Amino acid sequence: MDTKYEALFTPWKIGNVEIKNRIVMCPMGGTSLFGWFELGGCHFDKEAAKLFIERANNNVGLIIPGIAPLRDTFWGKWLWQNPKMFEELKVFMDEIHKTGAKLFVQLTAGMGRSWAITELVGPLHKNKFTRALIKPIIDTSHELASPSAQPSRWAPDIICPEMTKGQIHEIIEAFAKTAKLCMDAGVDGVEVHAVHEGYLLDQFAMEFFNKRTDEYGGSFENRYRFAAEVVKAIKKSCGDDFPVSLRYSVESKMKGFQQGIVPGEDAKEVGRCMEESERAAKFLQDAGYDMLNADNGTYDSWYWAHPPMYMPQNCNLDDVAHIKKFVDIPVVCAGRMEPEVGAQAVAEGKIDGVGVARQFLTDPQWITKLIEDRLEDIKPCICCHSGCFNFSSHKGHYNTQDLTDTMGLARCALNPETMQSKKYNLKPAKKVKNIAIIGGGIGGMESALVCAKRGHKVTLYEKSGQLGGVFIAAAAPSFKEKDRDLIAWYRRELGKYPIEVRLNTEVKDLNSLGADEIIVATGSKPVTIPVKGIERGIEAIDFLLGKKEVGQNVVIIGGGLTGCEIAYELYLQGKNPTIVEMQEDLITTKGICLANTSFLRDFFKANKVPVHLETKLIQVMADGVQVCNKEGLSFKIDADSVILSTGYRPNALAAKGKNIHVVGDASKVGNLRTVIWGAWDVCMKL
Repeated sequence: MDTKYEALFTPWKIGNVEIKNRIVMCPMGGTSLFGWFELGGCHFDKEAAKLFIERANNNVGLIIPGIAPLRDTFWGKWLWQNPKMFEELKVFMDEIHKTGAKLFVQLTAGMGRSWAITELVGPLHKNKFTRALIKPIIDTSHELASPSAQPSRWAPDIICPEMTKGQIHEIIEAFAKTAKLCMDAGVDGVEVHAVHEGYLLDQFAMEFFNKRTDEYGGSFENRYRFAAEVVKAIKKSCGDDFPVSLRYSVESKMKGFQQGIVPGEDAKEVGRCMEESERAAKFLQDAGYDMLNADNGTYDSWYWAHPPMYMPQNCNLDDVAHIKKFVDIPVVCAGRMEPEVGAQAVAEGKIDGVGVARQFLTDPQWITKLIEDRLEDIKPCICCHSGCFNFSSHKGHYNTQDLTDTMGLARCALNPETMQSKKYNLKPAKKVKNIAIIGGGIGGMESALVCAKRGHKVTLYEKSGQLGGVFIAAAAPSFKEKDRDLIAWYRRELGKYPIEVRLNTEVKDLNSLGADEIIVATGSKPVTIPVKGIERGIEAIDFLLGKKEVGQNVVIIGGGLTGCEIAYELYLQGKNPTIVEMQEDLITTKGICLANTSFLRDFFKANKVPVHLETKLIQVMADGVQVCNKEGLSFKIDADSVILSTGYRPNALAAKGKNIHVVGDASKVGNLRTVIWGAWDVCMKL
């Protein structure tokens, strides 16, 4: 192991519990050991247990599973009312401890206004009759209960009810009872969720959300009283030696309702500012918390707590390191943490532990590979959130994520086996076949790897001189360094298996290949819109690949993800982008996480990037474009260059047959998740 990482592998203590190294697997929604948003109700989740055992066997120091609601989302049963679940937990903890890892269970008071109410549930809640009808199954008023009556983060037309003092005391009691059951099951500690990310306890702590006039609102002490009483109740039940961590946001990074503060923006903080945070951290320590598991943000500035690729790496480190100066307990920092930077911060005493989350979903062995100096073998998380947390929303809509996705968080776009081991698993092929794969993009490379791992003989054909396909263009922007790492990972990984790769080879006749099975992974091609002067425009791919240069003032036609990323890249280059989009908002595609989309929307607003919504392109001219808005007003936007990002359509070869299988965008245009999971769907059956 490189000496620069040595500080990561030193022991430390949380209370009296010693952790073997400084790497903390941070909690992620969907990885709860007690199930997550499942119709069957709370139960010991064997899929999550398998996930943690594998990570524990690969040298993680401390594991903190995702939130366990104290009261089950469906059917309303309290966790402490399920003794069988804790008996299974005890057996699991024995297995965890054999690895040398420690584990804290994260318990949540709830989400309040941040509960991601979906387009399916929203109408049921708004109607008094249907709300009462579904209450025995899912009590939406309980889930949405907040410190004060206020609009939901996800559904501004729904007012969350004010939580009663009776409900507060019931939650505090449940924390104590559940923590005691965890302790008796051999759990090393619990984490209270959370004065963090704008969840319920955080809403109570912030004056912006808390308008109460009783002892849980108003003054600083009153606003933090709920969180303080929780830890005191746990300590009373479990004893002072049982560690209690707190998930904590140093700053809220909010400038208003559904308005975050992007990095570098000069805006007034309406949530928890640094001055209050200095005081709050000390107050919470004195109340009894043994650790702060820290980052920044709320659901209104979600990109701080769930940083997409647009956010700087180690984005929360400076703030978390500052807050450590005001406490005597250990402090963990999370948020796109790089091992080298984290190790240096630990060595310098700036933080005590390095929090990592989604990288564990993509590659369960990444710590082992780091120890063994095999960094190039680590499959990188690209911060897409497409599988792990794709709660999505745009103007006029609630959480548009499908219910099946809501009930299946913490999966990984790049690693289908994560939290889906029953559905996606590799078994040796019953019959070895010769398999030809047409197209060397992500879909083709993933298909080649899956087939080769199953024992098939694989030949991969790519008409260009390099592997990567359209993803080479997608990975071109300066902030897509992890995407470029992923392409490099695939190219190296293919070399580990007996896969024949034929570059500069275009296949026109599939029947000439003589293969038992043929996988077509030829990707997609841009959609051309019938507009006068369209030939003057530059295709998005041509711009991204550097085939065509642009001037200072650039109009981007299309405000989907690609168009917005191009506009962001142009702004970073010092150019003046303008976005023209026909839809009511930017990035309206389902399945793109709000953490990602809200960053781009907030960034454009903060930096005054012109965005014309519900506006149609009429003509592309030599010096700009003519457009028409929803009021029917036609106007010109001056520009030196026009980039076209108007979507893609499948580019499959015209061939049919029982042995021909189409995967990825060649079948249906999607994202890396649909490409990779779709490849597995096909290749597991061959």
